[in-house]
Amino acid sequence: MSLTAQVKQEIAGVSPGTNQARAAQVTSILRFTGALQMISHRYIIEAELDAEELALRLGREIGALYGIRARLGRSSAGKQGQTSYFVRIIDQGDTLARQTGLMDGRNRIVRGLPNRLTLGTADLLAAIWRGAFIAAGTLSDPGRSASLEISCPNRETAMALVGSAGRLGISAKAREVRGVNRVVLREVEAINAMLATIGAKQVLAEWEKLRQRRETRATANRLVNFDDANLRRSARAAVTACARVERAFEILGEDIPEHLKYAGELRLKFREASLDELGQRAEPPMTKDAVAGRVRRLLSLADRSASDRGIPGTMESVPEGEDLE
Repeated sequence: MSLTAQVKQEIAGVSPGTNQARAAQVTSILRFTGALQMISHRYIIEAELDAEELALRLGREIGALYGIRARLGRSSAGKQGQTSYFVRIIDQGDTLARQTGLMDGRNRIVRGLPNRLTLGTADLLAAIWRGAFIAAGTLSDPGRSASLEISCPNRETAMALVGSAGRLGISAKAREVRGVNRVVLREVEAINAMLATIGAKQVLAEWEKLRQRRETRATANRLVNFDDANLRRSARAAVTACARVERAFEILGEDIPEHLKYAGELRLKFREASLDELGQRAEPPMTKDAVAGRVRRLLSLADRSASDRGIPGTMESVPEGEDLE
């Protein structure tokens, strides 16, 4: 089951609390499913939902709060060809629309959400968001593109939802993507806070575990890649240094100061060792800076001699494609 389906299943069983909060959730579901329609000069309400449990819950709430009986049905031609369930009110659609605030007293459709809900208390704001997610919400897997999104029927509804989130202290943004208005939460803290607010606490715990596992894995991969890159650089530097030292011995012959010759021989004897390891193998032990300094002076001495004699220096012996030390 997807995370989105898990959230909807969990919050379907959450009690909004007061009758006012229950009504706010019903209104939100109807608004975000685009339920209010005019057909043959009659206002019809038809809310399409993803799961039978969600449709049954909505039907029961409409009956309990407004005394209006809803018809329930199913269709295989729902979203993305999946089976969907609908709640339909035909005879009293305009009455329910006025009672829920989807229509004002002059029979004009309210394009956003009723102010009495969006400016209400925290339980009303949570109910609005719970209803919006049940109707049109999605939660993606944690990662770089993690998000909690609500598809909105229009810009006014999107802005009302953003304002409701803001009153809850949660950052949300309205976006229009390919002609569809959306409200998006991308920050981890905001997603966590919203899941907790709407009552999806089990999914929140699972989402957080999954996010932490992925972050740990990503960090481990970055460290491995970093270590591999360092090892490759060290190996290339060692190949370069050994090639140059061998050429320095050829150029200088017997004219090499003993301490520089010892550092060069140490480099050639332990070709894959780091400078730190070379220093530890020296007799007596030296610091890696001391080893590097002696090798550097050896190469510099050989290059000056080669330049004076007009012959190729130590760089001429470096294999093509290898980095310099």
